[in-house]
Amino acid sequence: MQLRYQKMQGAGNEIIVVDQRIPDPVAPDATVLNELRRATASRPFDQLMWLNLPDNPAAAARYRVFNRDGSEVEQCGNGVRCVAVLLSCQDKDLPAEFTLESPAGPVLARVMNDTRAAVDMGVPTFDDRITDLSVDGRPVDVRLVSMGNPHCVLDVDDVQAADVAGLGPAIERHVRFPQRINVGFMQIVDRRNIRLRVYERGAGETLACGTGACAAVASGRRRNLLDEVVTVQLPGGQLVVSWRGENASMWLSGDVEFISEGNIDL
Repeated sequence: MQLRYQKMQGAGNEIIVVDQRIPDPVAPDATVLNELRRATASRPFDQLMWLNLPDNPAAAARYRVFNRDGSEVEQCGNGVRCVAVLLSCQDKDLPAEFTLESPAGPVLARVMNDTRAAVDMGVPTFDDRITDLSVDGRPVDVRLVSMGNPHCVLDVDDVQAADVAGLGPAIERHVRFPQRINVGFMQIVDRRNIRLRVYERGAGETLACGTGACAAVASGRRRNLLDEVVTVQLPGGQLVVSWRGENASMWLSGDVEFISEGNIDL
């Protein structure tokens, strides 16, 4: 049998979407993941968004998220934005705002047009139990933020000079994070702009990370270093994060692009 997929990107974050909203869906097992990796080898994907029928009929779809290495994770902000635009393009009767079901809970999506969407990423939670790490014998100041998935945010003076290749994997697999963690390197330009690089667990450094952008803004805004609306410049593009503050949801918005579509044989 053949399985159809869509290749999309949000701010450079390479996303595969497989729509299995059918009564007898295919399971996203190792064979499927291997075939998707093979089919996209010339331009590897960062995350796979796997759609199924929702448990709540009021929702448009339910999704699961897999990293390129096959590990399943809780959330992917740019992936959700890609899914929202795809569903909106497929069903013109879908309202501009609709709900998706995720491993991290319900997610409200807002589609502006065929190339731009915003998603409600929920309320960030902070873990102040760990504020520093010993990495290869040197101390590193960190801030832990969860956006449904775990993030470790580091302040840097120059994001281009940051030791992402060294510190990223070392912190991702640090003994204090048995489930591994995403690592963000944030340079605050001014109160409305930051630059960010993210080393994602299970994917390595990616061109963009939506939940990483939210975690970085949450970290800076909590310390009164950032305003309510912040533009996040990532290697692959630009995202906008809006957060009123404590107990409020964060909104992530940005452009989405369709790259290609194809089939894999199972």
